[in-house]
Parts: sequence; C-alpha cells; structure tokens
Amino acid sequence: MSKVGKKPILIPEGITAADDRGILIFKKGNEEVKISVLPYVKVEIKEETDENGKNLRTVNFSTHSGIKQARANWGTIRALTNNIIEGLEKGFKKALEIEGIGYRAMMDGENLVLNIGYSHPVKYNPRKGIKISVEKNVITVAGMDKSLVGQTAAEIRKIKKPEPYKGKGIRYQGEIIRRKAGKKTGTK
Repeated sequence: MSKVGKKPILIPEGITAADDRGILIFKKGNEEVKISVLPYVKVEIKEETDENGKNLRTVNFSTHSGIKQARANWGTIRALTNNIIEGLEKGFKKALEIEGIGYRAMMDGENLVLNIGYSHPVKYNPRKGIKISVEKNVITVAGMDKSLVGQTAAEIRKIKKPEPYKGKGIRYQGEIIRRKAGKKTGTK
C-alpha cells in the first residue's frame, strides 16, 4: 500500500479543482495547470464540512489493482498533484551562487546574462512561467512548476559547474564542493 497515496490533499481557498475525464484542472486567478491522471488510479474531489461548519475540499486518490505499477502510479500522481497545489499557493524557488573573481550575472530584460570567464557573455532565455532575478552574486529562479524550476536551475548551473580546485563556478546555495589538492612540488 502507498503511504503517500493514502493521504488526501486539502485544496486551499482561492484554488478551484475539477476532473475532466482523466485530466485534473487546477485554477487560481488566471493561472491554470492541467495534469493527466495515471493509469490504475481513481481520483475523487470531495466537499465536506468540519466541526466548525467550514467547507473543506479535498482530493483523494485510490487504486483497486494489486499491480506493482498501480501502487507506483498512486503515490506519483498524489505527489505531483500536491506539488501543483503548493506551486499555485506559494510557488517554488531555487537559489544559485556565483563564485569566482570577475564572475557576475545581470538581467537583460527577461534574459539572464552571465560573465563567467568565457571570452563572451553567456545569455540564458528562461522558459515561460519562470522568473529569474539577480542580487549581488545570487541568482534566484522562481515559478509555480517545481520540476521546471529545478530544471532551469540545473541548466544555469551546467553553464559553468564549480571546479574542484578553487571552487569557481555556479553552485546551488548551500552546496558543498569537495576540494582537491593542487600540484605538489617535489624536493630533492
């Protein structure tokens, strides 16, 4: 049994949820996110009232099949749905640090421009739904889609990975780079 899949997801105020023949649609203001339900999983959107008379809306997931893939899909779709609701409510952020003498980042409209030791500045065009901001040597990637925020941060880091000798490059905030010893001089 899936421990993750059993837990119902509480839908906060301001977010609407609908099931359209196997596609879950979540809306908040003008933002809309769709996710297709994985095979072997049944979705139920319930409206209940608690002890205080407050209306609670929840999304429940269940499976009736004993197939291994059914249990995997059950937990996966619940986690993806929870990420969508959390993204609509709060959003997601990832921070990257630039380390190195003369390394810097700046914004050119919506695009990120990086001067990181190459002979030319590197431009990065973010995808739709992603906001990038720069403050000193910290690049912040924000958006409502968790996987897209993580993918964008990984692509920016890939432009100049931190090297192990001096630690220069782009790293996640709080990431620890294992340093290697440099060349050692021999004595006769």
